Amino acid sequence: MNIKLTPEQENFIQAKLQTGKYKSAQEVVAIALHLMKLKDLCEAQSHEE
Repeated sequence: MNIKLTPEQENFIQAKLQTGKYKSAQEVVAIALHLMKLKDLCEAQSHEE
């Protein structure tokens, strides 16, 4: 899958990489997707209550 990023998104990823905390853009995106999944789970749980 190829994904087109906005310049702002590319800059955000580059800034994260420059911190040295992340090894690749793929790692940054994987973490972002994981956080989105957690957010969705939290929202689903709050709707059940």
